[in-house]
Amino acid sequence: MWEEKNNQLFRSFTFKDFREAFAFMTKVALTAEKMDHHPYWTNVYNKVEIYLCTHDAGDIVTEKDRQLANAIDQLF
Repeated sequence: MWEEKNNQLFRSFTFKDFREAFAFMTKVALTAEKMDHHPYWTNVYNKVEIYLCTHDAGDIVTEKDRQLANAIDQLF
């Protein structure tokens, strides 16, 4: 589940291996590009951590972030 902290939405995802994690990141990247809303994320082997906030709104969580989080959930 997404967690709101420090004016960001955060969620950690764990996969079987790096290939699955990278495939997920590729899907998220394509979706984020279509939505013109890009996450801050990290990836180490099979773990992907995603942080969402809207920079144009002063680095706070907005409806744009919630929409992207929902889209990411659908991809997972």
